[in-house]
Amino acid sequence: MANVRDYLKEKEKRLGTRKKIDYRERIRSHKLTIFYRGVLFVLLAAAVIAFLVIQWRDRVFTESMITSQAPVTIVQGATVESLGGNVLLYSKDGASCIDLKGNAVWNRTYEMQTPMISICGQMAAIGDYNGRSIYVVSKTGEKGTINTNLPIRDFCVSANGVVATVLDDVNIARIYVYDGNESTETPIVRSQATMDKSGYPVSIALTPNGKIMAVSYLYVDSGDIKSSVAFYNFGEVGKNETDNYVSGYNYLDTVVPYIQFMDNDSAFAVSDDRIVFFAGEEKPVNIASDFLEEEVQSIFYNESYVGLVFINQSGESAYRLDVYNASGSKVHSQFFDIEYTDIIFNKDQIIIYNDSECQICNMKGVDKFLGTFAESTVLMIPTSSVYKYTTVTSDTINTIELK
Repeated sequence: MANVRDYLKEKEKRLGTRKKIDYRERIRSHKLTIFYRGVLFVLLAAAVIAFLVIQWRDRVFTESMITSQAPVTIVQGATVESLGGNVLLYSKDGASCIDLKGNAVWNRTYEMQTPMISICGQMAAIGDYNGRSIYVVSKTGEKGTINTNLPIRDFCVSANGVVATVLDDVNIARIYVYDGNESTETPIVRSQATMDKSGYPVSIALTPNGKIMAVSYLYVDSGDIKSSVAFYNFGEVGKNETDNYVSGYNYLDTVVPYIQFMDNDSAFAVSDDRIVFFAGEEKPVNIASDFLEEEVQSIFYNESYVGLVFINQSGESAYRLDVYNASGSKVHSQFFDIEYTDIIFNKDQIIIYNDSECQICNMKGVDKFLGTFAESTVLMIPTSSVYKYTTVTSDTINTIELK
């Protein structure tokens, strides 16, 4: 009898153990099922997103539609620019700013013979070549007036209102830097250049934060033409250097007429035979160069890309746009036939247009849109949407949507 009871106890124990094992296996199997379902869901979602991205990337628009319109008056002879999402108009007689609904934001009158402009973000500086005043404005209002007391040859503005100028003096080019957020005659930085020492400044640029200034000099040494690109730091690092000079590079037998910052730590310079890229927010260094075999027709840039336009020698199209990233790598070549007035980089898009035609393509070479404007257009401004744009005509501001 005892043996029977022992047998039954052992049997119950075995059954209990088996139930525990089966229960644990079921839990483990259930967890694995949930895990695999989750992985499958993520993979399917990723596949759907990738499909939609590819579909959007390769989607082609065939028409544009005006979805809203605001009246505006643009006087004859005025040049129209985008200023931080608003519209800036300037001429020999004055400048004004309007929002995208056509409302006046500010207006400034002056008299100039040859007005020049420099724009950085939401800030602009307007001055007269050979004049003595520079007006600093933003998208929201006037900031200050700089009186130089010397003839202006060149200038540039930063996003925070710092203005660097090249002024003409007897046998000397003076490079003065001003705080354009107030009316002033007193520079915050003074420098000078002569042909027999540093050379003549042919191009000048500031970082958006106004901390670094780049100057391209041209000089003659023993009958040879030479160019140099110099960087000056107005921050703590530059205070420890002579004349704030922190780095520079020399180039033989070439002229560097164009230098520009893309952001606070990326810059590029274009000469008659190469494009050079620099990086560094304290002491910029040369990171890449590409030699050019053809003459550059135009230069366009934003914080991510630099575009050089060449006449296309192959005859396949009228022009070729070579696009570089901030590291100096050529990432795309776009061929086009439009007699362009402007080229805009917007995210992954390249917008090429004139008063009547528009071509929008991406960095993969896919033409997203090729069409005409309903009205003669003087300015095109991208919006936050990649298929909506603002266009400005002589009497309207339009919002257009691609279909």
